[in-house]
Amino acid sequence: MVLELRAQPDGRGLKVGIAVARFNEVVTGRLLQGALAACRACGVADTDITVVHVPGAFELPQASAWLATKGRCDAVAALGAVIRGETSHYDYVCSAATDGCLRVNLDTNVPIAFGVLTCEDLAQAMARAGGDAGNKGNDAVLAALEMAQLSRALEVAMRKPQPPR
Repeated sequence: MVLELRAQPDGRGLKVGIAVARFNEVVTGRLLQGALAACRACGVADTDITVVHVPGAFELPQASAWLATKGRCDAVAALGAVIRGETSHYDYVCSAATDGCLRVNLDTNVPIAFGVLTCEDLAQAMARAGGDAGNKGNDAVLAALEMAQLSRALEVAMRKPQPPR
């Protein structure tokens, strides 16, 4: 018998952390609004939401780790916007934010959803922060909540005796 699990982004009873970069705040402020709207739409109580503001995308992994461990959050969304410039700085920041959030995800076993936009220009970023391409802050919270619920479902399923093969 195949065990197949699916989960919904239900936030009732979950603590959610949101780490948001101040750099490119015209974009990240909109990502934060989308993330908060998703929390509320999924039943996360305002008292169970912690938002931390960090200087930029490079600092998101550390803030996410703090939320997962010190903040005891069940799910975390890391929000930022890195817009390509004329130097290779873009590549280093994107890579550090991506690799760092992945590491925190795996090291803490808390879902860290990556809501960092990596765009060529401001127009692309704005489209993904509440424009024509949706709001990736909203999407990040939905992904984090779904993963938190999937983890819980897997724990419950593994505690149940399995039928003989």
